[in-house]
This record gives sequence, C-alpha cells and structure tokens, in this order.
Amino acid sequence: MNSGDAALVLLAMQAIALGIGFFMLGWIVALNRRAQAQAKKFPSVQDFFPVQNRPMPARPECWLAIRSVSPEAVKLALGLNRAMPCSWAEGIAGGHEFFISPRVHGWVIVTGVGLPNPSDDVDGCFLFLTAMSRQLGHVQFFYANRLFQHHAWARMDDGVVTRGYAWTGETVWNQGIETLPEIAVGLKTFAYGENTATILDAEMNFDRVPQLAARWSLDPAEVKLNSIRESTGIAGESAWG
Repeated sequence: MNSGDAALVLLAMQAIALGIGFFMLGWIVALNRRAQAQAKKFPSVQDFFPVQNRPMPARPECWLAIRSVSPEAVKLALGLNRAMPCSWAEGIAGGHEFFISPRVHGWVIVTGVGLPNPSDDVDGCFLFLTAMSRQLGHVQFFYANRLFQHHAWARMDDGVVTRGYAWTGETVWNQGIETLPEIAVGLKTFAYGENTATILDAEMNFDRVPQLAARWSLDPAEVKLNSIRESTGIAGESAWG
C-alpha cells in the first residue's frame, strides 16, 4: 500500500469514527427528550408532595416560656407524673402531653398537647396560664396554628396578665397595653368585635409570632444546644384534668 492509499484509509476511518460520534450524540439527545416528555406526562411522587422536601422549623404550635425557674419547679406546678427523660428534638415536636425543657439561657420551654388551646377555650387558657404564673412567676404563652392561622401571645407576672392577645377568626382576648416588641415586629391586633381582620393580617401575625417570642424570651426553633445535658428534658402526664 502506497502512502496515498494509506492516507485515504486513515481519512475513511476518521470519517467513520466521526459518524459514530454524531450518531451516539443524537441518540443521547433523543433519549433525554423522551425522558423529559415522560416526566411531564407522569410527574414524580415528589411533584405531588413538594412540601415533604422543604425542611420545617423545629417549632411547636404552642409553647410556654418560663423565666428563672428550674425544670423541677415546672414539673411540680404541672403535677407531672410518669416523668421520664426526653430529648429536645422529640419533646419540641409536641407529641407528649407535656415536655419540660432543660433551662436554656434562663428560660424553661414547655410544649405538648396538654397545653391550653385558645381556639377551643380561651377562658380555660386564661385560667391555666394565670394559675401557672401564680406558682412560677413570669410566664409567657405563644400559639400559632398553621391550618387556620389562629394566633395568640400572652405574658403574666405572679398571676397578673400584663399582656394577652388571641385571634381565632375573631379577637377573643385583648388585654393590657401593646408592647414595644409587638409594634417592632409589625403585629396587627384588633379590638373585640372589630371584624376587619383579613386573611393577609392573619398570615402576617402567624408568621411573626416566633419573632415576638425571640424578643420577649426565646424562639424554640432558634435555640442552640451545646451539650447532652442541655438537650435532655422531662416528658410526662399531668394531674391537671
């Protein structure tokens, strides 16, 4: 084979290789387009439930913040029995009747399904909180219901309410003078019988309850725990009926 023939063979081989390359590229593009078309026809499970992919803050719907007391004092005030150690992560999820956190930055957080719900009984909520405050001193209460955007916050000293507000489709509690932190975070409150609150107002207040909690005391979702001791609280049932 002379040099001319060799050159032709080499060019032919290069052309064949180039052709194969173009064929493979076209095949890959076609597969990709088919996959995209199938995805549009048949969305994935994640597309039906996008909320599952969004990390939710570790914040309960309802909680107390109690100042300058020990968890044991809170346990006695609640009449807690069948008490057992409970991690912060489990307790703050709110599945127990009551969870009492360790003392964090001078505050004890209480969560659980046993806490009063102003949407169900605002009078019962008031009586529970004032009774706790008579025993424990300074007690704060926060409530933010995601489904209905109902919300409430209160603070009291030695059984006396210094500020209380609850909205459950209408204002059911408005006591005391609006505090500077409420104004600072942009909470909007309404008088009894004032039915001008909009869905936007409810959503805004719901979103800002944790901001108020952070200014008054603690936002549970923002608490940073530095040790196992700090991350272990008490869970149990209460003698409160």
